[in-house]
Amino acid sequence: MLKATLRSLTAHKLRLALTSLAVVLGVGFVAGSFVLTDTLNATFVRLFKQVDGGVDVRVRSRSTFTEQDRGGNSSKYQPVPEALVERVRQVPGVEAVTGDISGFAQMVDRSGDVIGGDGPPTIGAAASQDQRISRLNVVDGRLPAESGEVAIDAGTAKDAKFGVGDRIKVLLRGPAEEFTVSGVVKVGSADNLAGATLAIFEPETAHRVLDRPGTFDSVDVKAGGVSQTVLRDRIDAALGGEYDVITGEKLAAQEAQEVSNSFVKFIGIALGIFAGVALLVGTFLISNTFSIIVASRTRELALLRALGARRRQILVSVLGEAALTGLVSSAVGVGFGYLVATGLKALLAAFGGNLPESATVLAARTVIVALVVGVVVTVVSSILPAVRATRVSPMAALRDSGIPSGGDVGAARIVVGVMFLALGGAGLGFGLSDGDITLVGLGALGILIGVAVLAVFLARPMARVIGFGPARLFNLPGRLARDNAMRNPARTASTAAALMIGLALVTFVAVLSASIKVSLEESFDRSFAADYVVTGRGFEGFSPELAAELRQLPELSDVVSLAAGQWRLNGDTTSLTATELSSFARLFNLKTVAGTVPPDDGSGLMVEEEKAKSNGWSVGDLVPMEFATTGVQQVPLVATYERSDFAGEYLLATADFERNFASRLAQIVVVKADQGVVAGRSRLAMAPVLEAFPNAELKDQAQFKASITASVNQIQGLITVLLALAIVIAVLGILNTLALSVLERTREVGLLRAVGMSRRQTRRMIRWEAVIVAVIGAVLGVSVGVFFGWAVVRAIHDTGITTLSVPGGQLLGYVVIAGVLGVLAAVFPARRAARLNVLAAIAYE
Repeated sequence: MLKATLRSLTAHKLRLALTSLAVVLGVGFVAGSFVLTDTLNATFVRLFKQVDGGVDVRVRSRSTFTEQDRGGNSSKYQPVPEALVERVRQVPGVEAVTGDISGFAQMVDRSGDVIGGDGPPTIGAAASQDQRISRLNVVDGRLPAESGEVAIDAGTAKDAKFGVGDRIKVLLRGPAEEFTVSGVVKVGSADNLAGATLAIFEPETAHRVLDRPGTFDSVDVKAGGVSQTVLRDRIDAALGGEYDVITGEKLAAQEAQEVSNSFVKFIGIALGIFAGVALLVGTFLISNTFSIIVASRTRELALLRALGARRRQILVSVLGEAALTGLVSSAVGVGFGYLVATGLKALLAAFGGNLPESATVLAARTVIVALVVGVVVTVVSSILPAVRATRVSPMAALRDSGIPSGGDVGAARIVVGVMFLALGGAGLGFGLSDGDITLVGLGALGILIGVAVLAVFLARPMARVIGFGPARLFNLPGRLARDNAMRNPARTASTAAALMIGLALVTFVAVLSASIKVSLEESFDRSFAADYVVTGRGFEGFSPELAAELRQLPELSDVVSLAAGQWRLNGDTTSLTATELSSFARLFNLKTVAGTVPPDDGSGLMVEEEKAKSNGWSVGDLVPMEFATTGVQQVPLVATYERSDFAGEYLLATADFERNFASRLAQIVVVKADQGVVAGRSRLAMAPVLEAFPNAELKDQAQFKASITASVNQIQGLITVLLALAIVIAVLGILNTLALSVLERTREVGLLRAVGMSRRQTRRMIRWEAVIVAVIGAVLGVSVGVFFGWAVVRAIHDTGITTLSVPGGQLLGYVVIAGVLGVLAAVFPARRAARLNVLAAIAYE
């Protein structure tokens, strides 16, 4: 039986080639995600070891906030007093000590455009007060020694062509300032800190421009003659446990882990999801392939049974064939994954992720996991065909096997399909209501599997309807194409299901994107009374000085600044919007339920009505808000309001925001022109102010709506491109099924040619069969995708996405594209069928 298995595998190597390709692609992305994340993690560990190599101990405030709690203007730690430096200096074993400050500082190039800010942060920091503990390597010039000087990172110097002695403009939390470049620095061996730009100031200047008067973010220490752990313990004891004291080794590991959790982990999860989708689609291709191979080997298997092979041996033989296919394909997939990771790493570098040169990491774990995943997926996908093979009777060796009609599609399939649909629907419903993304994913998977299982009952009637046109237009080839699609509904359904999964997800993304765009459009029309919006050109925001200067213009009646932040309540982190409450309520048509909205220079917290009720709060209560910078503060609840598309659940007065947040950058400024001022005049009045803030961009309502639509379209496009992998595998499935089906029907095709069917008609028959199968998959996929979109829009109704929008034209385009892909998939099988030798085909067994 082992020899029979190996001979079968060798005999069917061409039949298994496309099956192997599906496994290679799926396993490749699994391996690629591991290789890329391992490589990035190793790179960041090495980078932060270099950066923190001169730091033996760090002293910082204790914090209950984590790196994931940082968002908008939120920091992780409270600042420490400047006097802490001298307290630490007195501890025995301390050789050098320096205070560390960092904050927002964005440089401007010679043409007036901002440098960076589209991804990695733009960092301003203080030069070390003691060069024995500096975290920077000066490669040209020197560190700044005077208030008008700045040192810049080598990446910025190279890309923007700045050198020592040049003047450079730096955007800060306050007004922008010009500095003279005193030096160029590297971070370890890297040109910058993983793509983040660096502006290094003289310490006193850093206190001023980074808004840290009298404080440091932390204190770094170099040991003299003692180990890191000994010095850590001494400092901790001297400070009475008041601060968090950690070793330099632990600091480097923590910083690398924080980057991994916030950036690398996301990449790994995203790649893993798409790899999972590809493997799920691949299971249908694999199952179909082995079903056709088993069906074509009916007489061979019957002869083996007649010669004494037991059912168990037949089962092991087919599964062994699948396991060997999976093993070889997975090994190739690991190599493909290595190339994928290398390409993605280069792509990250092209988009500004300036990382030190490092070798690509291929860990043993990656190889083992990839091989196991590939083999398991292949074997599991072939179980049903293998079980079917054990049911071949020895008497089948004496009969002409013919073309199978698809087998039993009875009660068991209904029970399994309905069970998956019920469990998937329940998982999707509970997951959406509880915000559990894992449960949502499992629920969607259950629904997809349920529809795929039950699709066999839809395949025949759908093929009849979809094939009606070709049958009428192309007579015999069209009728035969329809009959072939209807002949084996299980095979048709399985082939179509692979395409259904990919198109269901693409359709879901399209429906959700369209619903977001329409809902936002309606929200603007309903609740947005401003004329202009100022947005940042990057992710970090811009100086609140911009809003302050705009308020001085007589052409404007209202200027409202919006800033984002994180805070904690009873250990849970949540977001807030900081703004001038009175003007915000006016420009966004905010309807208060209880209390009074304070003036723009007032203080207090406003809470959405239902959120206040769920927390048991009433107007006048003191809300214990925990901030990373100032700790727990009792902030009065001044008013509650009806749910708003723009307000979120918490609105904090700007005055309280200024007191409790370290960064305090604005994310958006909305502007209302004074009555009687024409649009062109108000825009011209704002132009000189905006000129001083090149990291901010002015848009009118229409431009702002268009920018949001463009952002949604970009995300949709990116996800669709990644999901295209699943669709490619599905098309390979159609190609594989048709190729094997033509081989299986060789005698039938020969007889058709013998009675007068032309080569052109033969090709047309195969092509239309492919189109019918592809359109069945597309119709099912679009239907399921629309259902997913409807379910998610209903679940996120409270977020302001209230209107379901189904882009009919776009979805119809997907169906048409599926038909075209079906034609492309049929090119090779159709050509092969048309070129069959008629006499040899008739004699084929």
